[in-house]
Amino acid sequence: MSACRSLLPFVKHRSLWTHVRRNVTTWSPVGAAFNGKHHKRLNVFEKNVGLFGVPELSCPAGFQAATESALKDTRRLVQRACSGPPGPQTVESFDQLSNALCKVADLADFVKVAHPDPAFREAAEKACIDIGTVVEKLNTNVDLCKSLKVLLDNPEIVAQLDPDTRRVAELFLFDFEISGIHLDDKLRKEAVGLHVKLLDLNNEFLVGSHQPNRIARSAIPEHLHLHFADEGSFIQVGGLHADSPDDLAREIAYRVFLYPNADMLECLEELLKCRYKLATLVGYESYGHRALKGTMAKTPEAVMSFLQLLTDKLSDRTAKDFTMLRNMKKKLNPQNSELMPWDHPYLSGVLRAERYNIEPSLYSPYLSLGACMEGLNNLFSELYGVSLVSEHASAGEVWSEDVRKLAVVHETEGLMGYIYCDFFHRKDKPHQDCHFTIRGGRQCQETGEYQLPVVVLMLSLPHPTKRAPTLLTPGMMENLFHEMGHAMHSMLGRTRYQHVTGTRCATDFAEVPSILMEYFATDYRVVSRFARHYETGQPLPEGMVARLCESKKVCGAADTQLQIFYAVLDQIYHSQPQNRSTTDVLKEMQQKFYGLPYAPNTAWQLRFSHLIGYGAKYYSYLMSRAVASMVWKQCFLQDPLNRDMGERYRRHMLAHGGAKEPMLMVEGMLQRQPTMEDFVDALVSELQPNFETFIMDSES
Repeated sequence: MSACRSLLPFVKHRSLWTHVRRNVTTWSPVGAAFNGKHHKRLNVFEKNVGLFGVPELSCPAGFQAATESALKDTRRLVQRACSGPPGPQTVESFDQLSNALCKVADLADFVKVAHPDPAFREAAEKACIDIGTVVEKLNTNVDLCKSLKVLLDNPEIVAQLDPDTRRVAELFLFDFEISGIHLDDKLRKEAVGLHVKLLDLNNEFLVGSHQPNRIARSAIPEHLHLHFADEGSFIQVGGLHADSPDDLAREIAYRVFLYPNADMLECLEELLKCRYKLATLVGYESYGHRALKGTMAKTPEAVMSFLQLLTDKLSDRTAKDFTMLRNMKKKLNPQNSELMPWDHPYLSGVLRAERYNIEPSLYSPYLSLGACMEGLNNLFSELYGVSLVSEHASAGEVWSEDVRKLAVVHETEGLMGYIYCDFFHRKDKPHQDCHFTIRGGRQCQETGEYQLPVVVLMLSLPHPTKRAPTLLTPGMMENLFHEMGHAMHSMLGRTRYQHVTGTRCATDFAEVPSILMEYFATDYRVVSRFARHYETGQPLPEGMVARLCESKKVCGAADTQLQIFYAVLDQIYHSQPQNRSTTDVLKEMQQKFYGLPYAPNTAWQLRFSHLIGYGAKYYSYLMSRAVASMVWKQCFLQDPLNRDMGERYRRHMLAHGGAKEPMLMVEGMLQRQPTMEDFVDALVSELQPNFETFIMDSES
């Protein structure tokens, strides 16, 4: 996609929504782009530019052409890397090689799950497999690895490398080593075999973890049938129904959905054995030790220390939370008052609603999608001097008519990249909020230009109606800010190498920019600048924002303890072999780190799909939240719109992607070296009540 596309001029639009009174709200261009009525393309003869402006992708068959082109480039770059003298140009060749493959693979990874056309999805799936096969071969290419080792084993050459180049070279070498490249032929073949087996096991577990279970209709009371999907003489249970007000419906869903499946238990046991065997084969003490190399935590021992210390410091609050939950259950169901795991999420919600009036429908009129996008635009302008500019997508560039394209433009640096906003629900679209890197940023040595990053933000919001724009609940608004945090990490990083662009960094650091955005989303000084009623223009009352913030602290310790339990379970599974079943491990860890009773004949671990993408790294969300909390309190709490702090944040934490050690980035921002105890204290302090909210409530 050309970096010098002209930015389309815009005029201010009045909102289209008129009801009881004439609308008094005027939206900025970006607000109007998301709140205005979307007009379908009229020029049917406009040239199809291909998905994301890639000409080959004007039709599904183009994926094969794009793949073949990438593989041709790959052969050329492998030859260059293996035959040239060692030096910075070796690392440049590796990064060009990575870029050639990623430009197809990353795009295909998105298309295979999000494109509404099955033909595009199938073609993208095949491209992913073809590229993946090549990557596996490259990871065991001895000559390619040797060219990197010759470079890194020469102290004189290494001394001449800049820090980014040296780190990227070491990261590429790490990828080789975890594939067993340094082993003899026999052991290397064994490592490759384990890799292939793990690909199949990962896929089998991931698919199985989302499969529904079923039970005979006659086995559950007839009045509860309406809660579940009908399947002839069976009832299908596809989830935990955690928000159901019916105690028995929640219990049935929990027991049926989590009922152990023998094949899945065997799959998980084999998966964990293979991970351990592969990790030890390539020189690590356990899979956890391999997975945590290069992270902020660094070792499983440090992670367990963090989780244990957090448990200890939360213990009094957690006990009080469970007492509140038990009392609420006794109040709602005196005949069956024992607190069980299926009660926790629902009763937490009841307590929040009872203590604070946070019904989402009271907030939504103030949180139209256009208003929230306007708020993000204003925030980025204040912090970084960056604007979101709505652009007209060309024919064939987007996969659905309701996808919006944003150019990210800096006030002095110019065009930074593109964000495609796939925000609305549609049939067969994954019901999840996520950020996809389509193309990573990199300095192109061959042209002297910067390859602009391209990302997709995918949400599942309701469509606007004839009477109103898309209205967000507070949760939806926070998710939007969260995902936009990932997007800006991709946009504002200006890494030399695409291998470490934007969010391609340590897992326990990658969530920091997105979680930090949640703090901005709930600070009234930020929210008051955009949250206004879509009909009347009235601002969202400050007291409503304060109540929303305080409501999150209700049962906050118990909620955090549940996440600690999951993180501990993940660590134990990826440590030394346990010589007992995964269910036995779960029982013990649930009793030690959660406290609510284990329900017999259940196997929650078989629904723990994060074991695939976040194996040994589930703790990352807690650690990222701790860092984000510290950055917020130290740098933005006093003034969330401070440009100097915004620039410092960009310079120290966003600009480097994964090109710098994550803890060094944190230390640069905080200007000190935080300890594990600092991280724990940051999370615990989040639960302190804000008495100003109680005063505000009593006055109102």
